[in-house]
Amino acid sequence: MRIAASLRHWLLHSGDGFLLPLVILAFFWQLGTPALFDLDEGAFSAATWEMLQRGDFITTFLNGEPRFDKPILIYWLQALSVSAFGLHEWALRLPSALAASAWVIATYYFAKPRMPRQQAILAAVMVATSAMIVIIGRAATADAVLNLLITLALFDIWRYWEQPTRMRHFRVFFWLGLGFLCKGPIAVAIPFLVSAFLYLSNGQWRRWLQTVFHPYGLSVFLAVAAPWYILEYLAQGQAFIDGFFLKHNVSRFADTMEGHGGHLWYYLVALPFIIMPFGGLLVQLLGKKWALFPAGAQLSRFLGVWFVLVLVLFSFSSTQLPHYLLYGITPLLLLLAQHTGANPQRWLTVLPATLVAGLLLFLPELLAIAVADNPSPYWQGLLAQSQKVTGTTYRAAAGIYLFALLALLFWPRVQNYWRLLGVAVLQTLFLVSVLIPVVAYTQQSAVKDAARFARHHIMGSTVVMDGVNMPSFTVYRQAITPKRAPQPGEYVFSKDGHLQPDEEYVVVFRQGGLVLAKRLVKP
Repeated sequence: MRIAASLRHWLLHSGDGFLLPLVILAFFWQLGTPALFDLDEGAFSAATWEMLQRGDFITTFLNGEPRFDKPILIYWLQALSVSAFGLHEWALRLPSALAASAWVIATYYFAKPRMPRQQAILAAVMVATSAMIVIIGRAATADAVLNLLITLALFDIWRYWEQPTRMRHFRVFFWLGLGFLCKGPIAVAIPFLVSAFLYLSNGQWRRWLQTVFHPYGLSVFLAVAAPWYILEYLAQGQAFIDGFFLKHNVSRFADTMEGHGGHLWYYLVALPFIIMPFGGLLVQLLGKKWALFPAGAQLSRFLGVWFVLVLVLFSFSSTQLPHYLLYGITPLLLLLAQHTGANPQRWLTVLPATLVAGLLLFLPELLAIAVADNPSPYWQGLLAQSQKVTGTTYRAAAGIYLFALLALLFWPRVQNYWRLLGVAVLQTLFLVSVLIPVVAYTQQSAVKDAARFARHHIMGSTVVMDGVNMPSFTVYRQAITPKRAPQPGEYVFSKDGHLQPDEEYVVVFRQGGLVLAKRLVKP
């Protein structure tokens, strides 16, 4: 109890010093340990590596083909990091870790003057330790940077609405410009719609129009975002318009892409897991109903509309991925901290994470059941990989995690606020130290080993990729790997069992359901 009392005193009276250990645990601890995840981390990282090889900092390429998926900002940031620290996982993920840390800090300093200190601390902890935020804050993708910029823009929109200043006006359009340079139209659309509600619901539509279309603000936005778009159009012409704006923006919303379809209720089901371990508090929050929005509670309305708008917008999107909802998670976590943080219910605080921990204790058995009906060499190879890292050590770690959560649940004379903080820290520690490395080894270690084998033992030969889309192979091999069927005499990286007929190939590497093989030259 003395330790708990000391921690409580330090947290509440240490100023803002708690932020540093919080972001180190969430985003920097073992940042470079797991291999790059495919598809997304591999694609971003391979495009960044190719940018540095080509010396072309305007157009991104992936395995020799133009890549129009995202604008340029994240590639510049990753290229800067890799140039400074070398080509490895830590450097490729560093921009995301820094962005996620800034996201946590920005949330805390937005909440601090607007709610009691205890709730402001909880808001920062929630942003730092929600499961999906931890994952994207440690991923070599554009998502953490984008979420930071959307959050900064909307925080400054609120501040400007409270008290207009030229600097706040400048910052809003600066963040919007960077967001447009990071992701494109969605980085502007969400702040545009939320700000419209804020001003129009208060009968200030003229002020909104004057603010949004002010020449000064538009000049700032264009100065930040326009130069690259102009240069990219001059370099790639209509292919850029078709690939980025039409395919990866319009079509992504209107049509299902890459098999990521969904339903209207998809995000309602996914939400508790996205913000785990805080999903149970949604029940407590919903129980307050309209008490959340009393007369004059403009901030709560602003936060609520921000979240609901994102939820509705992406629920109607034909392409649905869990991290899309993160664009509206910050306001939801602020509402949870504000309205449940003072007295969170014990069972809602601890039980959801405890149930998930119970399932994770039996992860080896669950994986075996999932693969039992799929005899393909690829899935059986993945199962074999997982068995290497889900043995006694994993079981012990999962058991300790479950025991610690049960202790928090039943320990007497502990305030529920401290139970909630304890659950958040325990989950994050288990996630970054145990679960993510286990998943990474299972899914990605064979890709990394195959690429290194090719780099050291198949030098000077053509290697292609067929039947798989794992661009991290390019990063670890440090050579462009075209996606196409192999010609006789070429090597191919593929799934085990994909290459037919067998007698035309000689396998030189096999691991984890993946193979590296040479296609024979017919006599």
